[in-house]
Amino acid sequence: MRLTRFTDVALRVLMLLAVTAESEDPPTTREVAAAMQVPYTHAAKVVARLQHLGLVDARRGRGGGLSLTAAGRSASIGALVRELEGPGEVVECEGSTPCPLRSACRLRSALRRAEEAFHASLDPLTVSDLTSSPTGPLLLGISRGRPAPG
Repeated sequence: MRLTRFTDVALRVLMLLAVTAESEDPPTTREVAAAMQVPYTHAAKVVARLQHLGLVDARRGRGGGLSLTAAGRSASIGALVRELEGPGEVVECEGSTPCPLRSACRLRSALRRAEEAFHASLDPLTVSDLTSSPTGPLLLGISRGRPAPG
C-alpha cells in the first residue's frame, strides 16, 4: 500500500500543528510548507481540505494562523487515510485494457483484504499518538526552523 503525496503531507501537517498548539504565534500555511519542505500551493490545498474536514482551523490576517481542532487531535489515522485516499482499488482490473483474469482472480480480493488490514492497523492511532516523544520534540524543532536535537 502506498499513500499519495497529498495524504502524506496532510498527516505531517496535522502532526506539526499538534506540537505547535501551545505556541503564542500559530504557524501560517507558508511556514508549515517551509517546515515540511513542500510547495506552498500543495500545502495550501492540503490545509483547505483539512479545514473542510473540521480538523484544522485557519484564521487570516494579523494574529491568524493554523491550529489543530479537538477533532483533528483525536481523529483516527485509519479513518483519515481512508477519507483522504478515497475509494479505489489497489490494482486496476478494469481500465482501458481489462485484465483477462478479472472474472476468476483471487488477487483482487486478497489485495482488498490487505488494504483493509492496513487501514485497520491505523484505526486506533490518533494525531496525538503520533506526536509523542521522540517525534514531538523533533517536529517542534523543525517548526521553529531549528536543527533537530542531537
